[in-house]
Amino acid sequence: MAKGRVWIDEDRCKSCGLCVAACPMKVLQISDRINDHGYRPAEQRKEGCIACKMCALTCPDVAIDVYRIDEA
Repeated sequence: MAKGRVWIDEDRCKSCGLCVAACPMKVLQISDRINDHGYRPAEQRKEGCIACKMCALTCPDVAIDVYRIDEA
């Protein structure tokens, strides 16, 4: 099974939580850190991402990229 890695542009994230709710593997959470705009950006909290890209598709601020890591 392929693995994935989530990259979140913290300056674009507005803490809406839609990505957290959309993740079927529950690997995302809202961070305790505060970005330059006063929001708490989402972050990948654990391994287990399957690179489905549901988080990126639901993000209204286009702040998420998902990278697929194929295991050989």
